[in-house]
Amino acid sequence: MKATGNTILITGGGSGIGRGLAEAFHKLGNKVIIAGRRQQVLDETVAANPGITSAVLNIENAADIRAFAQKLTADFPALNVVIHNAGIMRPESLLTQSDVADAEATITTNLLGPIRLTAALLPHLQKQPHATIMTVSSGLGFIPMAITPTYCATKAAIHSWSQSLRYQLKSSNIEVVELAPPYVQTELMGSGQASDPRAMPLKDFLSEVIEIIKTQPTATEILVERVKPLRFAASNGEEKYGVFFQQFNDAMNHPH
Repeated sequence: MKATGNTILITGGGSGIGRGLAEAFHKLGNKVIIAGRRQQVLDETVAANPGITSAVLNIENAADIRAFAQKLTADFPALNVVIHNAGIMRPESLLTQSDVADAEATITTNLLGPIRLTAALLPHLQKQPHATIMTVSSGLGFIPMAITPTYCATKAAIHSWSQSLRYQLKSSNIEVVELAPPYVQTELMGSGQASDPRAMPLKDFLSEVIEIIKTQPTATEILVERVKPLRFAASNGEEKYGVFFQQFNDAMNHPH
């Protein structure tokens, strides 16, 4: 992926990793459009970063995605990068929770959202000299955190889908890049996560990500050092993976 000279759409761009990426790419001279459901956080990000543009998008609604894509490509004909950052993460108690609304919303947002938006934007991206689709999976797509089972399942699915998309587009002008964050200090799981010492500081994460993009422009996976134990856990063999899975979940189940 090129670090500069792009017109970039970032979903979930009003907060957390999405806002951080938007600000970082904006500072590098890219045209950045952030999208999300909450007008207030979009407005706050735009106010703090003159030049960034925002648009409301309900990533759960298929019709809204199609209409959004049509307007976006008309307003920004140079659009050549989409970063699928929007996502939700909710704890689920499978023994006591008979209502699967959280699971359904997570699948719709985290998995169907990127699939639908990619389908809506592909005809436009194919017309660009060079384009990039960046999916956002997670270290938890490789080592699931059992208290958020559907979130982890969607991130594993995004990794798989990204590989298939990359293969299908290999002869096109569109590259597919997967960003797999570790546990980062954001408010994805509530305000406590933003100050959890077990999580990677957002500033450090963003700095490392941008450095990878600058120095490894042909990378298909963007992996900061902190996520690599999760990403490559399975390569250590089934027994070591099982031990690591148990230790990781035991640690994450205990308050910091």
